[in-house]
Amino acid sequence: MPELDRVPWPPAPITTSRLVLRVSEARDRAAFVDLFASPEVGLHLGGPRPREELERAVPEVPGRRPGLFVVELGGAMIGTVTLERRSADRTGGDLLPGDGLAELGYMFLPRAWGAGYAAEACAAVLDWFADASPGERVVLCTQVANTRSLRLARKLGFTEVARFEEFGAEQWFGRWGPVAPPVRRARAPLANGPEGAGPLLHNDH
Repeated sequence: MPELDRVPWPPAPITTSRLVLRVSEARDRAAFVDLFASPEVGLHLGGPRPREELERAVPEVPGRRPGLFVVELGGAMIGTVTLERRSADRTGGDLLPGDGLAELGYMFLPRAWGAGYAAEACAAVLDWFADASPGERVVLCTQVANTRSLRLARKLGFTEVARFEEFGAEQWFGRWGPVAPPVRRARAPLANGPEGAGPLLHNDH
């Protein structure tokens, strides 16, 4: 996934009423392993990865790349929010043509679900991006079966552009912004890939 390369990085930490959004640090490594090893988090992303594999593969400072925010609550990481370029060869570019779409993704540890942290963190990142790159479109793609994610996408203000099949599942593709294009249907050939949508698992937590 191409990185978010049109905004200054890293930004200053973003503070909300309950959270801090910042770049990744070495102290976040255990939480990254927990995140990708979680069966609940991996439900719509092809399942969890083996913890032993993750312990070997996750670098000392994981997630240190433009567009990835660690979400911190009370001094500890509870999840991530990302903005990355949606690959031009994936379905979506033909629906919203341009020179690259910024795609929102989010993953949160199950213990942080149900308290509105994802909505709070994602809204803060969207506000930051709107200031850092005025007028640039943001999209989100999630499985229709992932009802938590779909509910969160609509809560954040994403409007449906299309639904299509990818990775063997029906996907919901939405655009964030004041003006949304008309909804139309699209079909994409099945691809061999993980079950899921977007750069990261989307969950309403």
